[in-house]
Amino acid sequence: MSSTPLIPAAELAARAGVANAGESAEYRKARTALLAEEIELRRHIERVAELRRALPPGHAITGDYRFEGEHGPIDFAALFGDKQTLVVYGYMFGAKRERPCPMCTSLLGAWNGEARDIQQRVALAVVAGAPQERLQAFKRERGWRDLPLYTDLNGNYTRDFRGITPDGSDMPSLNVFTRRDGTIRHFWGEEMTMATADPGQDPRGAPDPMPIWTLLDMTPEGRGTDWYPKLQYD
Repeated sequence: MSSTPLIPAAELAARAGVANAGESAEYRKARTALLAEEIELRRHIERVAELRRALPPGHAITGDYRFEGEHGPIDFAALFGDKQTLVVYGYMFGAKRERPCPMCTSLLGAWNGEARDIQQRVALAVVAGAPQERLQAFKRERGWRDLPLYTDLNGNYTRDFRGITPDGSDMPSLNVFTRRDGTIRHFWGEEMTMATADPGQDPRGAPDPMPIWTLLDMTPEGRGTDWYPKLQYD
């Protein structure tokens, strides 16, 4: 981790020199104090990212994982393409579902807009239990052009990486894998669950992979508790 001394956040906030026309002295004082906290948050996010990057090698991937993509069957190694790192999202769109999870869909809709940029650096795959025909039909419905959707043909990946509960219910999952010197390993997986949630909050990542929450957290209404993403809006 970086050992470069950092200027105190309060000092940086005071240096920012930002002011809005017509604001009160009370507002500016409170906003500058908040800016210092935002700087501290930025620094903590980077510290956590450094700790994540410093994780020891994960376990080697040896399971029998089989998928079907838009262009036919594919094995786990092929999901990497020409990249050395692979991000896999487990989509709550199981074989018994006619329609997918709206929350997962909201996340993936945002990711679709970034997919081509993401894939300049790492490989990306969205894995679900639904048949490929149903996945592609929904992809067309949503206008997703760049998200690679794969069917988990034998269910082994979904079971091994917490994409399904013991009673057979779908669960979202997010995992990162690496391929180094010919060996594929698990690098990191999202582990925020109900058991890790704080009182009054839904389980959430840190940082949260859903851009919508970042935006809503900037508003006075916040995330709210009286709404839920929809698959279709009139």
